[in-house]
Amino acid sequence: MIRFGAGYRAIYASSVELCAFDSPHEREGALERYRAADTPGVLSNTIKQKRKEKAGKWDVPLPKVRPVAEEEMFKVLRTGKRKTKQWKRMVTKATFVGPGFTRKPPKYERFIRPTGLRFTKAHVTHPELKCTFNLDIISVKKNPNGPMYTSLGVMTKGTIVEVNVSELGLVTPAGKVVWGKYAQVTNNPENDGCINAVLLV
Repeated sequence: MIRFGAGYRAIYASSVELCAFDSPHEREGALERYRAADTPGVLSNTIKQKRKEKAGKWDVPLPKVRPVAEEEMFKVLRTGKRKTKQWKRMVTKATFVGPGFTRKPPKYERFIRPTGLRFTKAHVTHPELKCTFNLDIISVKKNPNGPMYTSLGVMTKGTIVEVNVSELGLVTPAGKVVWGKYAQVTNNPENDGCINAVLLV
């Protein structure tokens, strides 16, 4: 059986009461009692504090980035004997593919990620140490332009990537070595030929 606190019981009781009335006048009275039960004091301060901490944890160096249009992100490839088929796309931005990546047969590959635009390392700056390290990329966590670009491993300005920080010797309060940490890409990799990022600490 699920047990709730006293505040949640009051809200539940008033909401049940709210559903029981048919006349508008009685319903209005129940609605006032429901609103009174749903006071800010019901949620404890510790929960609010945790929410604030969680929100502040992901304050990123670049909160807003320019959206990239699909026409800019992909180049349409015409295929077939008469070049009439247009279902293939070539990614024109920097991408990351994992170490165990194997291409599909070229005939069936819808999204082509050129090897010249694939990156495995990033220049990551630690904001507190004020030092830059050349670290391995583990994965692309989130591309601000959409989930499709995240799954393709496309890295544009503002993308959150996971990097291997084991060589930095960072440890948790429990004494365990931190292996992966998130960093945000701060440049346009397709223009610069490298990936610059800032570590999220």
